[in-house]
Amino acid sequence: MTSTAWPHGLPRVGQAAERERIVTAADIERFTAISGDRNPIHYDPEVAAASRFGEIVVQGGITTAILNAVVAEDLPGPGSVFLNVAWDFPAPVRPGDTITGRVEVTDVRADKPITHLRTTVTRQDGVVAVEGTAVCYTVPLPGPRG
Repeated sequence: MTSTAWPHGLPRVGQAAERERIVTAADIERFTAISGDRNPIHYDPEVAAASRFGEIVVQGGITTAILNAVVAEDLPGPGSVFLNVAWDFPAPVRPGDTITGRVEVTDVRADKPITHLRTTVTRQDGVVAVEGTAVCYTVPLPGPRG
């Protein structure tokens, strides 16, 4: 279905998309430089070893960044931005982990380009590291999608 709110087609409830990537120590360095988050649990092995995690953990912003990519590139797609997110972090992600970000449409407005999503980031061992919801607004972009 095409409408003025969704010129490239209305997303469907149940529609899903995902992306996968390996998290690296270099990601921590770049994120620290960008954000100023110098919490030693992210880069000091001695401090991290003494914590409940037992080793280095990556910043939550790195872990959730994959969801930004899924939303902006795949579903709802180009022109999409987060209006609201509600995320829990039940497990850590460590350098070397492969993470999969997944979004699933739970509601979509036909009259406005607003989509509600279930969101997860899962590690390669099947453990969910991030779970929650997001609401996105999709700015209609000119031309074909992709």
